[in-house]
Amino acid sequence: MRILLSTVVTLILLLSHPVTLFAQAVPEDYQKVLTFLNRKGDFKANVLKVNIPRSDLSITIDGFAVPTPYGFGGWLAMTKGKGGNEVMMGDLVLLEDEVNPVLSALLDNGIEATALHNHFFWDNPHMFYMHVHGFGKAEELAHRVKPALDIIGTIKSHIPNAPQPHTPLAVGTFDANLLDSIVGSTGDKLAGGVYKYTVGRDDLKVKEMGAIINARMGLNSWAALFGSDSNAIIAGDIAMLEPEVNTVLKTLRANGLSIVSIHHHMVGSKPTIIFLHYWGQGAASKLAVGFKAALDVLGKKSSAMSMR
Repeated sequence: MRILLSTVVTLILLLSHPVTLFAQAVPEDYQKVLTFLNRKGDFKANVLKVNIPRSDLSITIDGFAVPTPYGFGGWLAMTKGKGGNEVMMGDLVLLEDEVNPVLSALLDNGIEATALHNHFFWDNPHMFYMHVHGFGKAEELAHRVKPALDIIGTIKSHIPNAPQPHTPLAVGTFDANLLDSIVGSTGDKLAGGVYKYTVGRDDLKVKEMGAIINARMGLNSWAALFGSDSNAIIAGDIAMLEPEVNTVLKTLRANGLSIVSIHHHMVGSKPTIIFLHYWGQGAASKLAVGFKAALDVLGKKSSAMSMR
């Protein structure tokens, strides 16, 4: 009877206090992370999973309304690594206007971005996914990542449904000599008033299936300028080694350039090359300075990623 009574009492406790029992199953440092971030999560397989769902948004794909769990549940995960420190990885689901403020908040607090891309076509609003990485004590990581999380859901998109028209750019002749002196390379005049730089990574010896991959094969950084000296737009791509990625990100953001995507163009190449697309608007010379600053990072040892 005593055994039966004990079993009944245990079942009653399980049914009436599930939250308390769940909290006891989570290590104390991870409990503090959930409390500080004010987020829900769970602890399984030695991993703390923090939920960051975009339940603040109503999203459609090709006109079909879809629920948040369909693919819009962002997350952070922590597990024990070297020296009792935590390895943190995650995937943040962001509106286009949130991408660069969140990125800057991460970089400013020592959290790395490792990828930026889309998961869907025809989603409205259009969503981007930013993969992140951090290493340190659990509470420390929580404090470092919180400023970025606090931005999510607070920025009102300036493009609610369709792009808003801008005053057309006055297309003139760029001061090519000035721009060339800034970039340290000679640009090409292309049709429609576009002035473009293409800079190879001659410091790298990349091969794929025995073939040398050079600038003509796509191993290059480029910048395309359109407009005039006083008001131009720039778009381009930076070819980086993995340890260079976050230093280049910081450099572009410090020069007022927006990050559009981070991905790879080649599979199986050694070393692995990561490509970063960016965009900006302003005086042509200022845009050229930002591009040059990113180029100056390449070939140098940078980022904590190289020490893993």
